[in-house]
Amino acid sequence: MEIAVHNYRTDLADALRCYVDRRLRFSLDRFRGRVGRVIVRITPDGRKECRCFISIEVNSLGRLAVEESDADLFAAIDRAAGRLGRLLGRELERMRDVRISRDSVRLAA
Repeated sequence: MEIAVHNYRTDLADALRCYVDRRLRFSLDRFRGRVGRVIVRITPDGRKECRCFISIEVNSLGRLAVEESDADLFAAIDRAAGRLGRLLGRELERMRDVRISRDSVRLAA
């Protein structure tokens, strides 16, 4: 899993990269064989909020993305990473269910 962090107009370069890396590895580590490149964009919003956009490439699904904004930058990162882990789990479960149901119909015929 390759993680690229792009932070625009923020001063927390090293601490932010370590925090994002830790949160994403915590959320996506169980899918590490399926996840390719991870792109994180962090930008401050004009209303004293920060936005965190995370996009991942998944081998069998393509690209998944989430975006969160919050006044606390670290809370936005936490919520985005958590949502992404849940989204990926649901999509993989959906693929598995479709594959199982298709096989069971073939066996019944």
